[in-house]
Amino acid sequence: MSSDQFDSALDLLRRLPPHSTAANLNRICSLAPDLTEELLSSVDQPLQTRQCEKTKRDYLLCDYNRDGDSYRSPWSNEFYPEVEDAEMPSERVRKMEVRMGEAIDVYRELYYEGGVSSVYFWDLDDGFAGVILLKKTTPKSSSEGGWDSIHVFEAIDRARNAHYKLTSTVILRLSTGNEALGDMDLSGNMTRQIEQDMPVHDDASHIVNVGKLVEDMELKMRNLLQEVYFGKAKDIVGDLRSLQPLTEANKDKATHQEMINSMKR
Repeated sequence: MSSDQFDSALDLLRRLPPHSTAANLNRICSLAPDLTEELLSSVDQPLQTRQCEKTKRDYLLCDYNRDGDSYRSPWSNEFYPEVEDAEMPSERVRKMEVRMGEAIDVYRELYYEGGVSSVYFWDLDDGFAGVILLKKTTPKSSSEGGWDSIHVFEAIDRARNAHYKLTSTVILRLSTGNEALGDMDLSGNMTRQIEQDMPVHDDASHIVNVGKLVEDMELKMRNLLQEVYFGKAKDIVGDLRSLQPLTEANKDKATHQEMINSMKR
């Protein structure tokens, strides 16, 4: 695989509409099959949902529960379609995966009031790692939206502490359209990373620590999207076209400045 080809593919995906990432990624993979594995593990795209054949519960698909064309269900711990000699988490890590899945399920109901969540853990030489996935979409209508959260973390054991490294990505899609206003599509993604040492007493401490890191990170990214990105878009639109006549706006500015000047005397 050529590194130049891989870099060019990533650069191309960054320049194409974010809401079409999955379709464009499939097209690039069909043109350059040698890049498939590397691209699938490097490019964040909206999560897909599948139903567990054994438990009939929905789960989310990602590169971390994939083996070829099969995906492992967190509810049954089985691959569908079945895979021989598939790599599975150890008994200890699987128990933590189940407990974290239950905790994230409660978190999802509290903050999302619906949607789908999945948790996948795997072993490392000096600890373990995992991914926490959350997805919610609005019912299809003239206005549609979708939120995908992907939280990948590593937990490295260090005596009575653990070193956590969390990389979080949020993919947001908003679209609306009608005859009066036309079509509007606003979509994109944001990635943030944090590293932190936290005390650990037992395996349950890992569940609490990772859960707190994910909750805090999601809250920060949610506020950042609202206050910075949407706020900035509102300011730009306001500069391009005023809601009130400019004469009134200038009059308000003059009155405001006059009040400031009178306070300085």
